[in-house]
Amino acid sequence: MDTENSDVARAEELKLFANEAFKANKYSQAIDLYTQAIELNSQNAVYWANRAFAHTKLEEYGSAIQDATKAIEVDPKYSKAGYMRGAAYLAMGKFKDALKDFQQVKKISPNDPDATKKLKECEKAVMKLKFEEAIAVHGSEKCSIADTIDFHTIEVEPQYAGARIEGEVVTLDFVKKMLDDFKNQKCLHRRYAYQIVLQTREMLRALPSLVDVSVGDGNHFTVCGDVHGQFYDLLNIFELNGLPSEENPYLFNGDFVDRGSFSLEVILTLFAFKCLAPSAIHLARGNHESKNMNKIYGFEGEVKSKLSEAFVELFAEVFCCLPLAHVINGKVFVVHGGLFSVDGVKLSDIRAIDRFCEPPEEGLMCELLWSDPQPLPGRGPSKRGVGLSFGGDVTKRFLQENNLDLVVRSHEVKDEGYEIEHDGKLITVFSAPNYCDQMGNKGAFIRFEAPDMKPNIVTFSAVPHPDVKPMAYANNFLRMFS
Repeated sequence: MDTENSDVARAEELKLFANEAFKANKYSQAIDLYTQAIELNSQNAVYWANRAFAHTKLEEYGSAIQDATKAIEVDPKYSKAGYMRGAAYLAMGKFKDALKDFQQVKKISPNDPDATKKLKECEKAVMKLKFEEAIAVHGSEKCSIADTIDFHTIEVEPQYAGARIEGEVVTLDFVKKMLDDFKNQKCLHRRYAYQIVLQTREMLRALPSLVDVSVGDGNHFTVCGDVHGQFYDLLNIFELNGLPSEENPYLFNGDFVDRGSFSLEVILTLFAFKCLAPSAIHLARGNHESKNMNKIYGFEGEVKSKLSEAFVELFAEVFCCLPLAHVINGKVFVVHGGLFSVDGVKLSDIRAIDRFCEPPEEGLMCELLWSDPQPLPGRGPSKRGVGLSFGGDVTKRFLQENNLDLVVRSHEVKDEGYEIEHDGKLITVFSAPNYCDQMGNKGAFIRFEAPDMKPNIVTFSAVPHPDVKPMAYANNFLRMFS
């Protein structure tokens, strides 16, 4: 009995330490401490719900749903657990599942004004979703918005003093002026925004789903991870490593937008460099280059606010043209998320993916965008609730079967901006320092020098940005939980 009491007391102590770590934004440490508390006393719903909350902060929504479900099993009347699960479903875009949880929370706490507010917001989101599904045009009937736009017919008002493209060609002078305007929080005229996005679309459409990149001996190539709308940190990368050019080429490995509130500036910058010199910048699709994510995490709201509704649709169309992976010099495989739920996937299988669609919820394309490495061998469920986790043996076999040396991927915040795993065969690179203004992480990029193609990792810290909070344009409902 004494042991049992001391376990309960120790668990409570660990919870308090975990709460402190959580407040200090040390979410992984908080998860470890809540886990220790759960091991000593698994019948306390608070520990499970708190760990679920920490998982949501790390975008591990699959794990958050599992923990919140366990909290509900332990104490069906504990409304915070319903909140947590509802919030995690919401973050995954599963509005209908979220609605069920908030209805249950309202039943448990009928007089809680917060519960009422969240339920109303969720009902609105589901109604909107049903309306959009009802009016959606499917399949071949749907015409491309890009084909309906002629940017030449859009007038530029005489009072517009920003960057201008003279004629059809994007020049370096234009790009530098545009970057300067963006730095000073000025918008680009929609005529030129249309021109950049439409020209980029033409280039991306012509590319295969897996792009081979060749780097000549004595030359270098830089790979960046997620930038997530952190425009001022993107400018800092260019300060540290030079502007993209044919002599200084880059690959940006997905998740250009969402979360950070300068996503439009980021995407127009990357697209403008693509128009300026197609071989100077390569772009891969991330899981956030999708309608569902953009609706929730801010890019849709930002584009509507800074440009127009039509641009939302146009970006969604262009994102479907982004390649899914790159191979550098036949040796380095670069992808946003990770590897696959089955062995034997060849590069030719990736080349053969019909990528011109919204990402599906399973299959090779989904796994390329969503999967994560795990320390244990084999495969496991994804902590995100989409894709899977794969071990070092999976990485090793994939590399051997395709005569490759290294996997480079992004998709996960890392304290140092990068992490080397799987016996040095896999590197995660993440280029959004102090992610969401709260994670305190460094950013990183990788420079490869040909012919040896050894990764040289450069880390950097966040730089100041104007006082616009991350997620400023995000779904109202999600902001309640962030």
